[in-house]
This record gives sequence, structure tokens and C-alpha cells, in this order.
Amino acid sequence: MARLKKMLPPQPTSVQDARMMYCLTRIVATLTFSVLALLGWTQPSWAEATAQSTHWGALAFPDHDRTVALGFTTDRFTEFDGAGQRYNDMRQTAGFNFWSLSWTERLERFKGWNTNLTVGAGPTQDRFSRYLQNDVVHKFRGLTPVPVGATRDAIDFMTSGTLTKWTGLLGSDDVFFYGIGGAAGSLYYEPYAQMGFRRLSLLEFVPIVSDYVRFSALARAGRPFSGSAFHQVSNHSYLGQASVGIGNYRRTDCDTPWEIELGLTVDSGLFVDHRGDSLEERFVTVALRYSAVTFETWNDLINQKDYGPSFGARLTVDVLYLYNRLTDL
Repeated sequence: MARLKKMLPPQPTSVQDARMMYCLTRIVATLTFSVLALLGWTQPSWAEATAQSTHWGALAFPDHDRTVALGFTTDRFTEFDGAGQRYNDMRQTAGFNFWSLSWTERLERFKGWNTNLTVGAGPTQDRFSRYLQNDVVHKFRGLTPVPVGATRDAIDFMTSGTLTKWTGLLGSDDVFFYGIGGAAGSLYYEPYAQMGFRRLSLLEFVPIVSDYVRFSALARAGRPFSGSAFHQVSNHSYLGQASVGIGNYRRTDCDTPWEIELGLTVDSGLFVDHRGDSLEERFVTVALRYSAVTFETWNDLINQKDYGPSFGARLTVDVLYLYNRLTDL
């Protein structure tokens, strides 16, 4: 038997990746249906982003309501720009493709407190995000394709958790928040604290407009540590984010929720240059939400560059919201 095993050719990486993704899919599905069996009725909500996506420009606001959401996220780290200039000392391009599960639950014993757990994992490969960058976005905008040298090929994962307090201020709804969180995985590690407000109505004096326009802002401070994928990261992280949303916020239970949100992010930088100084990043984000489905994409185009953490996107489905809508039929 031992001689027979030696004679057999080694399994290709693609088969190993397929088996790993099959196992991850089974784990995520089992966790999801277990959580659904434990939870009751909920309001529609949006999933929190996977940990690394916040440093790529994804909306980083914590969830206000209970939710269980499944999703797929892709983030691209580009070694070179279109002119062939290198971003920093990282000598590879990476496309992170994560299947994710995000679960937010209220702490019934502590009024106003929420906790969230978000898990993401999947194959890090260049092909999918390279196609989106060079064959879709750059071709559409008439830009030079980005060259690719060495690439990262691995199974990566990130987990993050937050503890958030929601409260009102000066008679407002409980749209103000503060809390702590942490991220850990094969990419990097980071504890952080954050505060801000989510979907605040600033136009109450305009009745119709105030029903459809909301503003959000977030400030976060963290301390990143290097991981298996990112060997050199900044020793500090300051992130500011602001957004404006248009949607049917004062809807009845029978109305289908929808929202269009535009956000801007300024990040002191997860990555460093060859001197060890942080590389500041700026991103623009667009999110489209209808019923239980959310599509969000982010890009560093306002930086007028196209390397480093350059773009990403995610598609999520709030399965808890769907479950409760179906049981109400």
C-alpha cells in the first residue's frame, strides 16, 4: 500500500482548494441554519464587512439590528500600477476571495448592546480580481492594464468581532454608537475602538426629505500586527468614514426596504513603505440594497493611483430576514 501511494501522482492544488471550499461551505451552512433555529423575528439589516475589507474602503459601520447574512467578498492588492511602479516591499499581487458569515445579536441583559461575529475564508488567487480590474474596469475606463508579477496562492481567512453600544443623544433615536472590536486571521491582527452615528436624520425640518435621506460617520483607532500574508504593517491605524444614504427609512412592515448609499473613507494606512512609514489611502464606496440583498463596491480612484489595496466588492444576503419573511406568509 505504501509503495502504491508513492506511485500515485500528487493531487493538484485546484483539487485541494475545491475540497477545502467544500468543507468551508458545509461549515458555514451548518452554522447558519443552527443560528436561524435559535432566533426569532427580526428587522431587515445589513451584514458587517469582512475584516480586511475595511482597509480597502468597505463601509465599516456596525449592525444596529439582529442579522445572519451570507456573502462573497473579493479584495485586490496590486503590486504594480499601470506604469509598472511598485507600491511597497510586498513582492506579490493578491486577490482575496472570501465566503463570509456575519451574525449580529442583541444582548438582552444589557440594553442597547450588540455583539457581532464575522467570519470569512477562501482561496487567495489572482485570476478573478485580475479579470475585474484589467478586463472590466480598466477596459471600460480606457486605462492601461495593471502588470502582474508574482501572485499569492493560499487559503486565507479572517475573523472579526465587535461589541457595540447604541444610544440616543438629545432626544434622537438610538443611532449613535461606540464600542470595541478585533480582527484576526492569516492576513493580519488588529484590536480597535470606534464611535460614530448611523443613519442620522439631519433634515427633520424638511418632512418629506427627512423620510428618505440619512447621514452616517465613523471614527476608528486600531493597532495592527503582522500576519502570514502581510509581513509588514503599520503600528497604528486611524480610519474615518462618512456616507449619505437615500432609502425608505420610515417604512411600514409591509414595505420592502431599499437603500442607495455613497461613502468616503480616509485610512491612515494598513501598509507601510520601504522606510516603515504608513501609506495613507482614500476610497469611494457605493452600496445598493434591496430587500435582503446588498451589493457594495469600493475603489481607490479618488487617490488617482491603482496599486496597493486598489478595489473590492461584496454581495450579501440577509438569510435571517428572508427566513422570517417566509414564515410570515
